Amino acid sequence: MVIAPDSFKGSMSSREAAERVRAGVARVFPVWETTVVPMADGGEGTVEAILAVIGGRRMTARVKDPLGRSIEAEWGYCEKRGLAVIETAAASGLALLKEPDPARASTYGTGQLLKQALDHGVREVVIGLGGSATVDAGTGFFAALGVRFYDGQGELLEPAGGNLGEIDRIDGSGLDPRLQKVRITIASDVTHPLLGPEGAIHVFGPQKGIQAEELDRFEEGMGRFAERLVRVTGRDHRWTPGSGAAGGFGFSLLSLLNVEWGSGLDLIAAWGHLEEKIRQADLVITGEGRMDRQSLYGKVPVGIARIAARHEIPVVAFTGQIQGDLTEAEETGISVILPITEGPISLEDAMRQGPDLLERAACRFAQVWRLGESRGAKR
Repeated sequence: MVIAPDSFKGSMSSREAAERVRAGVARVFPVWETTVVPMADGGEGTVEAILAVIGGRRMTARVKDPLGRSIEAEWGYCEKRGLAVIETAAASGLALLKEPDPARASTYGTGQLLKQALDHGVREVVIGLGGSATVDAGTGFFAALGVRFYDGQGELLEPAGGNLGEIDRIDGSGLDPRLQKVRITIASDVTHPLLGPEGAIHVFGPQKGIQAEELDRFEEGMGRFAERLVRVTGRDHRWTPGSGAAGGFGFSLLSLLNVEWGSGLDLIAAWGHLEEKIRQADLVITGEGRMDRQSLYGKVPVGIARIAARHEIPVVAFTGQIQGDLTEAEETGISVILPITEGPISLEDAMRQGPDLLERAACRFAQVWRLGESRGAKR
């Protein structure tokens, strides 16, 4: 059995989720051989998932949170490979704020994390773009690495989502030269462009706190900034898939650096030799905190199911909440989606009890599997 879940956000990491599934199944089938591969898609849990498959350790740095307050944030370091793994959510994540503030929020702290990684002499960097609180198009990140942004009067601007439209001049002469010697891979499963109805502002802005009546203003500011950056770099990535990731962060990364873009899930799957492990399995178990129709279009459980489908291996997905009609899930390769809750429960209690609920749900599933084996043997 291969156990390869995403994190259950706010409740348990992908590693803890995998271990709880293993423990629940072991109550019924203690001799089953299980392989754990914690997964992530570039958002929360990416550092842990990558370190779990390649080794390394967590590092901490004193950086700025989205609103400029001092916090401790983590990044992953695999010294033997000269590799750093950085989650945008660690220093610039929405979960760090009690209330979203898209006009002020900045990715500056994420740039500080990369700066510390460069100080450690890394040769390769993976940056996960999920879970950001920002729509600053990565201007904060690049400001931390030496880029300067000026308004029409020549005044230095504080990088933030609400200031994008005021940027008149971009000075990249101070960009940290070490970035030219480092291989940078962007881990993100977002395919949205920067602008338009499917872009960074209109799709992701509301979850970052942009009110409906403000969407056009933020969109205009993003568009003006994009025009200026295109003039500076000669690269036009406004409509490139993924440029809208993390509030336009993807656009600036593509424009200012030589980066490789890949699915976070595919990256971890490749490093963890996941397909080979699935090919030899009888069963795959995956899951995430909530599954809805969006989950059927590229989230971790579906990505796992597509790999398993190539080898005709059944897939079971556990989730904290099922939202909407997911009967089409079977077409993606997921045999069944099972909620872990046992009755009416508040979200707060569900998050707190999540690990225990998942373990018990895995045990119940194993009991059903045993029943099927028993009836099959009688036939």
